[in-house]
Amino acid sequence: MILRLVISIIICEVAGIIGSVFTTTAISSWYQTLNKPFFTPPNWLFAPVWLTLYALMGIAAYLVYEKGISQKEVQTALIIFTVQLGLNIFWSVIFFGLKNPLGGFIEIVVLWLAILLTIIYFYGVSKPAGLILIPYILWVTLASALNLFVIVLN
Repeated sequence: MILRLVISIIICEVAGIIGSVFTTTAISSWYQTLNKPFFTPPNWLFAPVWLTLYALMGIAAYLVYEKGISQKEVQTALIIFTVQLGLNIFWSVIFFGLKNPLGGFIEIVVLWLAILLTIIYFYGVSKPAGLILIPYILWVTLASALNLFVIVLN
């Protein structure tokens, strides 16, 4: 039981680490040169927020998995979750790795929709699992606005 929880969290944190490979180098170079909106959080805030959000994703996935992986609704919810986790990584690749804010914005809109679907499906299987993801969609909403303003201001 605890091992499954730890594995779920580690999987999500590894997704964050993969995304950070593309983010870290761009933060101190390319991203620094961009005009950003007044509501941009300080750079130091992003890492602890994302670490927390990935941990919450892992907990949510675990709660759904524990409802019974043989159940169709659990399988569907976890497939949607896996897709959104992949989209989460891919945004970092597009925005920071490829230095493509427009492509990043298009992708983050798709990511946001995938997160919403994940919340809906997780909530249907485990209410706490769905609710745990609300901070995630709120943060991605902020990230979407930041992404859009980077396009507009540059």
